[in-house]
Amino acid sequence: MRMLVFFDLPVVSKGDRRAYTVFRRFLLNDGYDMIQFSVYGRILNGNDAAEKHMQRLLGNLPPEGSVRVLTVTEKQFASMKLLVGLPLFQEKKVNAAQIALF
Repeated sequence: MRMLVFFDLPVVSKGDRRAYTVFRRFLLNDGYDMIQFSVYGRILNGNDAAEKHMQRLLGNLPPEGSVRVLTVTEKQFASMKLLVGLPLFQEKKVNAAQIALF
């Protein structure tokens, strides 16, 4: 499974920028990879992990803005089409035997 986090946060004031930075660092430290600006994703090992990371997200939400979460299967994620640009290093095709989940 994959958990995708989409967010649109204000960056007008100094406090807004700090909240944006804190939230973004939380995502990176929690194992999310940037898919594109304000869209981050991570691999999950089942529904229990999805619930665990949802609770972690809820505990680290910024005070303002919009944050959305979408959980999809690997098959659904793999069917995503890249229309413009090049795939990131993290998006290179990997077969199931090469994935190691800890």
